[in-house]
Amino acid sequence: MNAFIASLQFITAVPLGQPRPFDPKGIIVHFPLAGLAIGLALALFDLAASALWPPAVAGVLDVVLLAAVTGAFHLDGLADTVDGLYGRREREKALAIMKDSRVGAMGLVAVACVLLVKAAALGSIGHGRFLALMVVPAYARSAMIVGMRLLPYARGKEGTGSAFFETPLTAIDFKFVAAPVILSLFLGWRGLLLNLFFASTTAALIAIYRKKLGGITGDLLGAMTEILEAVLFLAVCVGGSP
Repeated sequence: MNAFIASLQFITAVPLGQPRPFDPKGIIVHFPLAGLAIGLALALFDLAASALWPPAVAGVLDVVLLAAVTGAFHLDGLADTVDGLYGRREREKALAIMKDSRVGAMGLVAVACVLLVKAAALGSIGHGRFLALMVVPAYARSAMIVGMRLLPYARGKEGTGSAFFETPLTAIDFKFVAAPVILSLFLGWRGLLLNLFFASTTAALIAIYRKKLGGITGDLLGAMTEILEAVLFLAVCVGGSP
């Protein structure tokens, strides 16, 4: 339970009492469950919002909630990632740009586009809406484990996130990824589509990160989370409401 709460404390801005003991691997392993908790909060909020406003408005409010719950933590990573990786910059130059606290034009555009896609998709999900809103954030956080398993830390031992890469992840560390996968089966063919989009988008992002930097950073993981959420919300609204 301490590791689960520590994982929530790490990737959200929700006040959850005193900080739990710092256990990097425990935090990583519990990312899918932390995402599931975020998704459950989102789905419950959406029930109330949908009772008061039309779907388009509820979708926008859902996006606002996601940003508030995470403290825009992942959105900041998305902006930094796009600023750093856009164009044909050298590896060290890209890493330096991502470390800069300032946000450039391309970063702002990327954040705006992702938020718009999320809002539009959330306003269009009909079938299995509650379940879809619950599992997508869990999938998005599961992608971070895949990225951390397949890519080394791009900043080396001097980076602030190096502690999370000291202990290699093994197959058993992916056990909680099974939670969103199993739940997605109740979405029928959309659940299969969700898994297809998850696998292909995660693979594409890892390939880009490997080509551009030969590794991964906290900003890249944040960008991965935001992009996965947008893509997966699109996946579950394919075909529109039945």
